[in-house]
Amino acid sequence: MSLIDKIKKNPRLKKLAHRLLIPANDHRPRLWVRLFLNPFKHKKGKGSIVRYNSRMDVFPFNDFQLGERSVIEDFVTINNGVGDVLIGANTMIGIGSVIIGPVKIGHNVMLAQNIVVSGLNHGYEDVSLPPSRQKEIRKQIIISDDVWIGANSVITAGVTIGKHVVIGAGSVVTKDVPDFCVAVGNPARVVKKYSAEDQSWKKI
Repeated sequence: MSLIDKIKKNPRLKKLAHRLLIPANDHRPRLWVRLFLNPFKHKKGKGSIVRYNSRMDVFPFNDFQLGERSVIEDFVTINNGVGDVLIGANTMIGIGSVIIGPVKIGHNVMLAQNIVVSGLNHGYEDVSLPPSRQKEIRKQIIISDDVWIGANSVITAGVTIGKHVVIGAGSVVTKDVPDFCVAVGNPARVVKKYSAEDQSWKKI
C-alpha cells in the first residue's frame, strides 16, 4: 500500500495532510505545494502552455496531466481535488472555462470560452443539511479525441462524449453523445450524425 493510500484511509492522517496542503476555509493548495511539490508530481508535456492568469487548483494526492502542445488559456480554473484531470495533446481549454475532476480529455480537443466540465456533484436529499455539507458524488467525464465544444456549454458528471463530436454553443450535455455526431440544446440532443456509407453528415 502506498503512502498516499495509507493517508487516505486514516482519518487523522488525512486531516493533518489537508492542513499541510490546503489553508483553512480555502480550496486552493498552499504556495509551497504549487511551487515545490506539484512540478515534480504532475506531468506537463513539451510545448504546452498554462497562461499566467489561469487558476491551477491541483493537488498532489490526485493526478494532473497536460499533453504536448496543449494550452490552458487565461482565467481557466482546473481543480483535481476530488478526481484526476487528464488532458491530452494539442488540446485547448478556452478562456474562462472550469474543469473539475474526475475528467479525462483526449487529443486535439477544442473547448471554447466559459465552458464548465464538472465530474462533481453534491447530495441534497437530507433537508437538515445544506447541499454543501452533504456527500460528494463523483462521476468520471470522458471527452474523446477531436471534439469541439462551443462557448458557454456545460458537461455534467458521468457523461462520455464520443470521437469527433461537435457540441453547439450554450448546450447542456446530460447524456452520452456517440461518435461522429453534432449535439445541441438544453438538454443537448443529437441533430446530425456522420454517415460513413455516404461520407456526409445527415440530419436526424
